[in-house]
Amino acid sequence: MSDLFNELVSSLLYLQWPYCEKRCTYCNFNKYIAQSDNEGAIRACLLQEASTLIQLSQVHRVPSVFFGGGTPSLASPHTIAAVLDVISKYAHLPHNAEITLEANPTSSRRSKLQQFRDAGVTRLSVGLQSLDDGDLQLLGRTHTAAEALDTLKEACKLFPGCTSVDVMFGLPGQSLAAWHSTLERLLDQCDNHVSLYQLTLERGTALFKLKEKGQLAFPDQELTAQMYDDARQILGQAGFRHYEVSNFAKNGAVSTHNMSYWLGKQYIGVGPGAHGRFVPRATGGKRREARIQTLEPEPWMKEVMSNGHGTRKVIQQSDFDMLSEMLILGLRMDTGISHEVRLF
Repeated sequence: MSDLFNELVSSLLYLQWPYCEKRCTYCNFNKYIAQSDNEGAIRACLLQEASTLIQLSQVHRVPSVFFGGGTPSLASPHTIAAVLDVISKYAHLPHNAEITLEANPTSSRRSKLQQFRDAGVTRLSVGLQSLDDGDLQLLGRTHTAAEALDTLKEACKLFPGCTSVDVMFGLPGQSLAAWHSTLERLLDQCDNHVSLYQLTLERGTALFKLKEKGQLAFPDQELTAQMYDDARQILGQAGFRHYEVSNFAKNGAVSTHNMSYWLGKQYIGVGPGAHGRFVPRATGGKRREARIQTLEPEPWMKEVMSNGHGTRKVIQQSDFDMLSEMLILGLRMDTGISHEVRLF
């Protein structure tokens, strides 16, 4: 088969679980407070939309699945297994596929992590965000630093070599010394992958409102830049490769799923507010589409039940659109961009 055909028939799949226990003070993502009696309904719609979109595409192979959100660790392992089953029904899900689940410490006790592993999850991304209880409280997180470290310890046992952690810097009142301490504590227990994110104040969030009122002091740009540079040095000395702007890996434990995004590969987006990029069967392999699913869970579910999917917007991507995306995303990686760029 030609490389082009392989690219058409292979696609990542991203699934958006829209629910959280509560909204964090910095978050403006598309997420909603969990409804305990709603999982069966949204599971049925996730399965329906996944099957519909796979069949609308030319995809026969799904090498990577990413459960994001929201807080997908709030979902039951049964839901995770059911999604993987329906993918396997309509496409080939290799035995060595990377199946990533985002998890928060308060919804990731050891017994549940074991059940996620049994359901087919092979990689865990743990949202620690901070190892300071004051910072966690200010961020609106529902776990303590001790709970975060306990979860990380258990995750590394169950998913050895395949556990990633998310940590934030540039927090209100955060000093360089405090940031160094966080990194040192993290390196004592973390696995082979770390993602670092600078806190960004988004309009409408609780933290944005507090800053507007002058009630919070944030590190200036010079200090946050120093935090980033120091983190690169500290992680580099610990054997981590800085392979993408926000991501560090050692022992080759890069995120296959995210790397595929940055390389401009196809991906199918399932769930409320999910985005996708794939060549639909109807175009005969000639034009990739950008798809956006309806944001709110209830309207999205109604559309899925009526139409088989909740796609609210479809954009035909021109060669310029695709090239622009590939350049922007490719420049995020340490490998840069090849001079041999081929579009669909």
